Amino acid sequence: MAEAETGGRGGFPAGLTLVTAIAFALLVGLGVWQLQRLKWKEGLLARIAALQSARPQPLGPVLDAAAHGRDVDFTRVAVTCPGLSRAPFLELYALQGPQAGARLISQCPVESAAYRSILVDRGFVPDTVAARPAVDPADRRPVAITGILRQPGRPGWLTPKNRPPRWFIRDVPAMARALGAPAPAPVMLMAETAANPEFKALTPAPLPVDIPNRHLEYALTWFGLAGALLAVYAARLFGRNPA
Repeated sequence: MAEAETGGRGGFPAGLTLVTAIAFALLVGLGVWQLQRLKWKEGLLARIAALQSARPQPLGPVLDAAAHGRDVDFTRVAVTCPGLSRAPFLELYALQGPQAGARLISQCPVESAAYRSILVDRGFVPDTVAARPAVDPADRRPVAITGILRQPGRPGWLTPKNRPPRWFIRDVPAMARALGAPAPAPVMLMAETAANPEFKALTPAPLPVDIPNRHLEYALTWFGLAGALLAVYAARLFGRNPA
């Protein structure tokens, strides 16, 4: 019976061939996907490299452009936020390298035709520091901020859901409601400059220091596995059908 299913001891192994073809297509598909990711990552890294020397633009016109469909992710902007150094804040759980901690999120009013406020990520405070900046909504001293606009991004499937006052996801509408921020922009401003220079534990951290790009390595791995699979299949096939 087994010989009949495979075409006989010396016949063509139809089942093995089908399984090999499916596995080969899957491995090649993964390799092609990694090449596509490589192209995307190279574009992202080039954009970040250009950002590092770009002059900041006024925030309002950039947000207006975003409202008309322009991609403003990673755009460097400048804005003055009244009372930011003593503004109320939310704490967003975050990691900076191996260190766990929180990012402090406040609102800033903006002069824009499309939006009236933007959420500002003031920086990272490690869990080893219990202190926080003072909060005084009556203090409206202006704070000039330079920073990077970032899309909130999608949470991973392991990311916990927000349970205010504990925040794990950059949910702009929900955070804006919690802070009383009217008509918020859909992007967040990641501060590069300090909103609280006197509070050294709060570190502005808008961009990863090092973004890995190993997609070519991954692509070659998948293609190599596909080649190895063909070699094993060929050895099996010719082993069953010796000359």
